[in-house]
Amino acid sequence: YTVALNLLPATPAWLRALDAAPMFLGLDLRGGVHFLLQVDATTAIKRQIESYISDLRSSMRKEKIRYLTVNQQGDRGIEIKFRDQAEREKAKALISKEQPELQLSEADRDGKPLLKLTLTEKTLREIRKSALEQNMTALRNRVNELGVAEPIIQQQGDDRIVIQLPGVQDTAKAKEILGRTATLEMYLVDEEHDVAGALAGRVPPGSRIYYDREKRPILLKKRLIYSGSNVVDASAGIDTRDGGPVVHITLDAQGAKKNSKVTGANIGKRMAVVYLEHRNITKRDAEGNPLLDENGHEIRERKKIEEVITAPNILDQLGKRFQIQGLDSVEEARDLSLLLRAGALAAPVDIIEERTIGPSLGQDNINQGFRAVMIGMAAVLFFMVLVYKGFGLVADVALVLNLVLLVAVLSLFQATLTLPGIAGIVLTVGMAVDANVLIFERIREELANGNSPQASIHAGYDRALTTIIDANVTTLIAAIVLFNFGTGPIKGFAITLSIGIITSMFTAIFVTRAIVNLWLGGRRLKKLPI
Repeated sequence: YTVALNLLPATPAWLRALDAAPMFLGLDLRGGVHFLLQVDATTAIKRQIESYISDLRSSMRKEKIRYLTVNQQGDRGIEIKFRDQAEREKAKALISKEQPELQLSEADRDGKPLLKLTLTEKTLREIRKSALEQNMTALRNRVNELGVAEPIIQQQGDDRIVIQLPGVQDTAKAKEILGRTATLEMYLVDEEHDVAGALAGRVPPGSRIYYDREKRPILLKKRLIYSGSNVVDASAGIDTRDGGPVVHITLDAQGAKKNSKVTGANIGKRMAVVYLEHRNITKRDAEGNPLLDENGHEIRERKKIEEVITAPNILDQLGKRFQIQGLDSVEEARDLSLLLRAGALAAPVDIIEERTIGPSLGQDNINQGFRAVMIGMAAVLFFMVLVYKGFGLVADVALVLNLVLLVAVLSLFQATLTLPGIAGIVLTVGMAVDANVLIFERIREELANGNSPQASIHAGYDRALTTIIDANVTTLIAAIVLFNFGTGPIKGFAITLSIGIITSMFTAIFVTRAIVNLWLGGRRLKKLPI
């Protein structure tokens, strides 16, 4: 067992009895881990090209267009070879209609007409954007599976994602779950051709060699039945027959339909479950030592892992639910079910930056932030009494109430308090009395002009109102812009600043006037304590 005393709630018992939740603390106050992830969109582009190739083959077969080969060409292109010119023209018309986002160009090789298809820059941008958005959704689901309260998952630039996990203790586990791109794919086993012949180089056009976990070759058909994207639920369990770990799978409607159709038509044949994952592996020399770059860092390379977990016989028609066997451990079953529930990453990610903030450092930040707020408030309270005497005391009461309201609103909306957020509170403490300064100076001007004390109070509040609203609205606009375009720390500052502006306007205009009316209203005054 692991006991993390720093995660023990410090909320008083009487407050917990009221079902009151403590304010959420950010990474810099609670401690935790910060990741910066780089999205590799190359894999997403490759998958899209493979999807185009599959669709093109189906469309041309449906329209009875005869072709020789359809292959990927480079990183962003497809090349189709035809028997003659007429078939190429028919395919060109079909593709222009069904896939207008592809650029077409003609060529010839060895006397055979070719049609070259290229993804446009607009299409590539859309693929990259979609991959980033899907990755953020999958990562958010994975973080939820980890049970992290108030995580921060934000886009940074065009191909990076920032993840902050407050309170996380098992950093290695979090890194493993976030960075893994594991998913499952289902294929039929090619039992019509010989594996030995395929190993000798005679691989059938519609098949491919895979290996199981014992490094034994197995020949599978290339046609994908369904993948992990069709999984809507997955849970780890124990097989009641042999006690081995299993994963119980539930498919969506589309996956269930494909599963039912394929298994129903292939009873007695074998269907393979292929585990796919991209891993960053340290490169090593012949003696097994890690290779280092000029900065002394380990050189890492991305390696694609493809393993056949199991390839059982299809005994009956399958539907929406089934189970996967052949896993090595219960922990592997749990991790695989977590990744399947969260969804596969649309593109691999590299963790290019990692920072860990210990809980003791977070507590130091809390103490320093609290001290800054108290010192700032004490200085402002003293200044207001020194300059405006009795009216300064009224402003001080409003300032204390403003701080209480600010913290209450932050807690009510379960906003995450960060160190920049505390800076916003300190700034709010200083700005909160600006409105009172304007009002009190206006009252002094009215008194200097010969008006009575009561008339001066009335005129001071009324005539300063427009200036106060204008000044605070412009600051609020700036805070909203910071929130919309800023990252995590800037957002925390913008949130506390925005709430502080609203609460300070309320306390400075309405609360102080109510106190002044209770204190001096209806009295005959010769002078004011201001």
